[in-house]
Amino acid sequence: MDTTPRVSFFHSPQSRSAGTRALLEELGADYDLQVLNLKHGEQRQPAYLAINPMGKVPAIRHGDALITEQPAVFIYLADLYPEAKLAPPIGDPLRGPYLRWLVFYGSCFEPALVDKSLQREPAPPATSPYGDFDTMLKTLTDQLEKGPYLLGDTFSAADVLWGTALNWTTMFKLVPELPVIRTYIDRVLARPALQRAAAKDAELVAAQTA
Repeated sequence: MDTTPRVSFFHSPQSRSAGTRALLEELGADYDLQVLNLKHGEQRQPAYLAINPMGKVPAIRHGDALITEQPAVFIYLADLYPEAKLAPPIGDPLRGPYLRWLVFYGSCFEPALVDKSLQREPAPPATSPYGDFDTMLKTLTDQLEKGPYLLGDTFSAADVLWGTALNWTTMFKLVPELPVIRTYIDRVLARPALQRAAAKDAELVAAQTA
């Protein structure tokens, strides 16, 4: 009898946690889905604030471990299912670049997007977490140019994160739809697991709006 604890995934469609659902599909993970309706403010209710006081998704619970923050969720899940080979193991030369791009998302990309969406100037270079938007974006696109994935020929959990993130940020015109970005998005979203995740989320959206 398998006594391994299942992953509980706290999720809302049409949010950042869509990337985590795509990752779970890529991993072939067996998980318990805990759906939140953000439009009804369920992420701000005491029951969920006990899970994540920040009131954000995604979050996962695995046994006694509680993980929030998208890059941390991705690192944990990809390491939890090594048979899927979406995370280079420690000792692999690609492990460092893999971690770099997962953390770059939260430490540089997201702060730059917030400033751009609010049309405010970044902090001075000495205190800005990302420097300036153009430098941040060029750092990313220079890596994508080496393709087909962030780690070259190796597809990883980092591509699930970035493919889904760039999809919604280009959709909302926060990131320019450069050819290298569009091609990368299309390549990642064409994967069967991501299409399954998108279809399941479409069903959730329909149910929540019914």
